[in-house]
Amino acid sequence: MKVKAVRLVAPWLAALASLLAGSLATSADEFRTPSLSAVRVEWRAVLDQLRAEINTQPSITANFAFASQRRVPSYDPRSRPALVQLNAITSQLFPGIGRSSVPVLLPFDTASYLEARQRGAAETLSVSHYQASFRPADLFHAGAAGYDAMFALEPGAGDGMPERTFAKPVEVHITGSLLLYDLNDRLGGKGEPVKSLSAQYPDLRRVIREGYVRYAFTRFGVPYVVSIHCLDSTPRLRRLACREAYPVAERFLKALRIAGGQPSRPRRDIASVSAERPASLSPDFTYRPSGDIVANSGYRGQSGRPDLTVYSQIRFPLAKAPAFVHSQSFVRRADQYPWQDNFCEARSFEVGQCARGFGHQGQDIRPGACLSNKGGESCDPKRQAVVAVRDGVVIRSAGQQGVTLQVSTRTEHIRFRYMHMNPSAMDADGLLNGRRVTEGEKIGVVSNYLDHPNGTSRHLHFDVQVFTRDGWLWVNPYTTLTSAYERLIRGRGREIGPEPPVAAAVADAQPEDAIQRLDPQEGGGN
Repeated sequence: MKVKAVRLVAPWLAALASLLAGSLATSADEFRTPSLSAVRVEWRAVLDQLRAEINTQPSITANFAFASQRRVPSYDPRSRPALVQLNAITSQLFPGIGRSSVPVLLPFDTASYLEARQRGAAETLSVSHYQASFRPADLFHAGAAGYDAMFALEPGAGDGMPERTFAKPVEVHITGSLLLYDLNDRLGGKGEPVKSLSAQYPDLRRVIREGYVRYAFTRFGVPYVVSIHCLDSTPRLRRLACREAYPVAERFLKALRIAGGQPSRPRRDIASVSAERPASLSPDFTYRPSGDIVANSGYRGQSGRPDLTVYSQIRFPLAKAPAFVHSQSFVRRADQYPWQDNFCEARSFEVGQCARGFGHQGQDIRPGACLSNKGGESCDPKRQAVVAVRDGVVIRSAGQQGVTLQVSTRTEHIRFRYMHMNPSAMDADGLLNGRRVTEGEKIGVVSNYLDHPNGTSRHLHFDVQVFTRDGWLWVNPYTTLTSAYERLIRGRGREIGPEPPVAAAVADAQPEDAIQRLDPQEGGGN
């Protein structure tokens, strides 16, 4: 009787297991939003540090009120009048500094500047005099998630600096953030201490990651990262070696002072949830799974890394559909569905999210065929528009090959980079540091620039960086782009694959496309 009961129940259990497996498979393919952690700022410690810095110039201490008699919430500006006064002063040099939700640390000696201004001597000296010889900020952007700034040190500037081979100004980036993206980062948290800075920054660690030397530390409960784009190699005239970057970064760190910032309402951690997608199905849009790169196209034959995170709800970076995400190095045809991930295909770029630590950093996007517009107007295939994916601020110096769009809101601190548009055209259009753009605004056209015109195939390289305790790290934008494309065409795509190994034979690739290095001064992230 027991055996018969088991036989009767077994099919039902098998059906239940199959149903559960199908449910889990569906769940495994579900697009997710990112998970973020919010930090709490120790503003009382900020005021104590600011008071100590101001007191180095006794003649200006009376200009600041460090206590308020008003009973107001701690995030109300009236609760910390000294910061309001400080923001009013420094905003003349760093516009919008009061919008930063974290204390703004910059290589700016506010006390000496105010003392000189009080004596009427500030106008006789350049801003660099108060910035440890760093020239005026090339970029300053403050927002609800924190702030980002970029300064540069000219060759030969700064007393006591060692001579260097690299002949261009060295750009130094700093970010302080209220939000941290929770990545599965196997390389995170590593690094070495810097003895000469240990007293000023007890938890400081230096690490070379993804083409940057990074100095990560925590102050007032806030994570900060100072970084310089460099190569871990011998010094060269046109490429900055990391060993030459060390003294520049350490000079910058020694000069950091409180320059502004203002408390905001406390934030909560942001949990990952299912990403919204169109309900109706697209009749033709198909894509292969995230991580399913062309066979043997990964660094040393490694496969890709699945990532179903929609890192941001963006507008698709090309103005019009159809568009196709495919490798431009390992595939002969790239003007058809299904899409295929190419984030971890072989490049000499460091990418911590890929298996061997090297990859492509982003995705290649090719526009569809250029069809004649309605009304008989001609269509120029060399003028297919590239647009801003979000409202944001541009990070780009003149002449650089890449342009980065930065977003800082209460729920995001994220960057989007575009490559292969012509630098001369971007310069002429004023696509330079600090420019604000709106979502959907045309910022260029799909081109083929890589070190020179016709340096690669005609396509757009697009990538995404998010802020972590190790600084700005590249993450796979494939799912983010898939989600954005679904909204553009107003239809949900259908996942197919993975690609059969026999059908995934690697096409002939040009070596300069398959393995390439970017100029360390191209900019667009850290």
